[in-house]
Amino acid sequence: MTEFGCFEVSQLPLDVRDGWLTQQATDDRLSSPYFTLGFARAVSAVRRHVRVLVQFDAGAPMAILPVQRGAFGHARPLGGPLGDHHGVISLQPGPADVQGLLRVGGIQCFDFYGAVLLDDALRDCSRSVQGSWVIDLSGGFDAFEAGRTAAEPKAFRNLRARYRKMEAEGVSVRLQDDREEVFEQALAWKSAQYTASHHLDVFAAGWPKALLLTLGQLEQDDCQLIVSSLEIGGELSAVHVGMKSQQVLHYWFPSYDPAKSKFGPGLALLMELARGHQALGIEAIHLGPGEYDFKAHLASYQIPIGAGFVGSGPLVALRSACDHLEHWAERAPLGRFGALPGKAFRRIDKHAGFRAA
Repeated sequence: MTEFGCFEVSQLPLDVRDGWLTQQATDDRLSSPYFTLGFARAVSAVRRHVRVLVQFDAGAPMAILPVQRGAFGHARPLGGPLGDHHGVISLQPGPADVQGLLRVGGIQCFDFYGAVLLDDALRDCSRSVQGSWVIDLSGGFDAFEAGRTAAEPKAFRNLRARYRKMEAEGVSVRLQDDREEVFEQALAWKSAQYTASHHLDVFAAGWPKALLLTLGQLEQDDCQLIVSSLEIGGELSAVHVGMKSQQVLHYWFPSYDPAKSKFGPGLALLMELARGHQALGIEAIHLGPGEYDFKAHLASYQIPIGAGFVGSGPLVALRSACDHLEHWAERAPLGRFGALPGKAFRRIDKHAGFRAA
């Protein structure tokens, strides 16, 4: 007999919580810190309407879908636009009933954009698929570096040349930097970068910073905030604010001092993160999606992630109409104007995702 339940994170039944922890720790498909119970706890501490939808089979939990509920029956993945990776957490073999999960949560339309398509729970609902970049450290840092150097010799020659210039000035790296001023400087640099590139400033909404602080304050083993820094000549030059699970470091908010850009301090810090965290047991660094040269140069491979929506009712019909308009505009002979509807819809959705409660 199949049943469904909708729970707040703090009120999860013990068997659901234990099943979640066990599955995330043992299933490589769920190795991202985004899939941890700790991440769900942190998000629920800073955002309202976080719910965990659970499918039960003969009384035992079978599948889990954490969501961020919005207005009018709309929902997004846990963490909203910050959620690079998400999806259904399957505790037992067999397909999850996504429609049944959404119904119990009162959700008409679930919009997703980084569903890890290593199982079929959301595969059929995906309208598009892209790759999310991964640095593979499972064979050790030296093996990773040798493999990528062979594949991208020019990029790695440039990395080493810049690093030698930094060494002449004096370089120091902290894998875990607990200084408050370093954290604040990282967010200030990142906000300035968003503004300069005409992107939405993630931290203007308030709750993303609160989420990072909460991740740093919660005592949990499955998901931890990691703040790392690089100094050149004794001056703070690059910071990375990320999070890690037992196996994966997620490359989240890198930032650097623009005055030190000639040294490439951000990439240098990323290489030091790979070297240092591999020695501490991290097997991969998830760089997330995006067509960036540094990701293509450093990543070992990509995992497929899907974007789309699923549900039933008038909200899905409206969402589908917007989707058809976007695809029609892209195929029509409109030149650069064909991309405008899609850009507008994505910008509106991103603003709504950060501003929602």
